[in-house]
Amino acid sequence: MARAPRREIPPTAGLPLRLADLWPGRADLAGRLAAQLETPSLQLTCSGTAALLLALRVLQARQPRRSVVVVPAYTCPLVAIAVNQAGLQLRLCDLRPGHYDMDPQALAAACQEDTLAVVPTHLAGRVADVDTTAAIAAQVGAFVIEDAAQALGARDRGRSVGLRGDLAFFSLAAGKGLSIYEGGLLLTRDPQLRRALHQAGTRQVPRGLAWEARRCVELLALAALYRPRGLALAYGRPLRRALRRGDAVGAVGDAFPATVPLHRVGRWRQAVGAHAAARLPAFLAEARLQAQARLARLRRIEGVGVLDDAPGTQGTWPCLLLQLPDERSRDEALARLWTAGLGVSRLFIHALPDYAYLADRVPHARVPQARAFAQRTLTVSNSPWLDDAAFDRIATVIERVVG
Repeated sequence: MARAPRREIPPTAGLPLRLADLWPGRADLAGRLAAQLETPSLQLTCSGTAALLLALRVLQARQPRRSVVVVPAYTCPLVAIAVNQAGLQLRLCDLRPGHYDMDPQALAAACQEDTLAVVPTHLAGRVADVDTTAAIAAQVGAFVIEDAAQALGARDRGRSVGLRGDLAFFSLAAGKGLSIYEGGLLLTRDPQLRRALHQAGTRQVPRGLAWEARRCVELLALAALYRPRGLALAYGRPLRRALRRGDAVGAVGDAFPATVPLHRVGRWRQAVGAHAAARLPAFLAEARLQAQARLARLRRIEGVGVLDDAPGTQGTWPCLLLQLPDERSRDEALARLWTAGLGVSRLFIHALPDYAYLADRVPHARVPQARAFAQRTLTVSNSPWLDDAAFDRIATVIERVVG
């Protein structure tokens, strides 16, 4: 067996923390990010999933006769967990062929009089077609919640994502562009809805001192280990152990607990995030330039599909999302690259109906396009630690596999 590398590139480009970021303070993280993004005020939550859960509870209180949430059949399993914890029913929508957006015809069929909300996903920082989703949802009076967990800083026609639907949520989890280890943000343009969300957060979210203490320790570990050498220990070793067991779900971290913890984010973690946020715009701009240069190399590989920004949008670039011709070629590329320490991975292992541990929460559905998307895609890290020589090695392997 090949020796594990001493350096490990993370699968996504996260903003590294500095020692100065850990200095205590009373900085307003949500306010600073709202000013950067040029949005109405943001509500800080303990995770992106908690933000979605809170949003669903508030919307269901407004529309108590509606109980169905429509989501893409290929998205983060945490979305299904939040819907279930809110006491609502999940309805899956298949994707457009070869794309992450929901298929409009399938979406129109899924949206019915019992639909409370539709959740389009800005997948891997790519900007979703929210306008089409909103037009279909409006026909049945459903809300639109933009899943922007992976897209903090992305823009749609010059404005932050999250402003075309009724609500949106962002994630501040480990590995995201900006992280306080676990955190989230809620956004809405509607002042009345914003007040209802804040009131619900005050009533429903406890202080949770034990959870916050745990997150503080985890944030310190993230600050210390989120470097190529530290990640070889914290990320690389667990990845290889999971793959040796044949556990691809565990390798990418797709296995989640059945419930989402709710607690308030403490002042220290808010201050850490606010300090680091000052560097976020420059970090995202550099990542965008690096991604565009590398996409040009990948586009020259015949048979490889590269998901890029749609006209009028400017996504974030935590990773490059590629589609190979078939599952065989994707798996062959991963066999050579997944454990090489180069940041090549998969986004989500399955379409939602195919996770065994979600069988009691996700309905069976015929979603061939979502399954094909899951079977053909891989991700290439856009971390600044992935230098040009290492990226060329990745591109050469993919080229040979496809060729």
